[in-house]
Amino acid sequence: MGLRDLFRRREDTFFRLLSEQAAKTLEGLQALEEYVQDMDEEAGQRVGIAEKEADEIRRILIDELNRTFVTPIDREDIFALSRTIDDVLDYGYSTVDEMMTLGVKTNKYLCQMAAVLREAAEKIYLSVQRLNDHPNVAMSHAIRAKMLENQAEKIYRKAVAALFKGAEDASEISHVIDILKMREIYRHLSNAADRGDEAANIIGDIVVKMT
Repeated sequence: MGLRDLFRRREDTFFRLLSEQAAKTLEGLQALEEYVQDMDEEAGQRVGIAEKEADEIRRILIDELNRTFVTPIDREDIFALSRTIDDVLDYGYSTVDEMMTLGVKTNKYLCQMAAVLREAAEKIYLSVQRLNDHPNVAMSHAIRAKMLENQAEKIYRKAVAALFKGAEDASEISHVIDILKMREIYRHLSNAADRGDEAANIIGDIVVKMT
């Protein structure tokens, strides 16, 4: 194997691992959407499985970074993109975990936000897939992911407004506790959207450096 082939193999390794991690995040967000729609525990468990598998891919990627002197894009960008993609799925998992633990039931806002997050995860996955060979296409998907973050934030604000509108009539401590639980769940989903937006920003920075 020549030196050129060795560098090419290393380059492919990083893009492949980022793509695998983004695919696992998409898998987890698809399961999250199923969970909040039907409160299907099996779907909730699949979110946790995807999160653990994505963590393992990230560990391998970091190990490759530590063992590689020359990387196809800035190592800081590789690390940051992997971290933000990881955060998206982490917040998806914490949403399911707390809903199960706290006994929180679903509603239309949770379903809407989960659907938007799943679509954003699709765009991030496609963007990462195209990053090496078609950076301009990757940028197009990243821009769409950012638009979806704005959409998720609008749903979040509506959800919180509706939640605290109901708080005006709360006369029992149990009602107040339910409101606080739901607000925390909304925050997890909003944080997931924020991290997806950051992933899209990092992809944009990478594309500018590549072109």
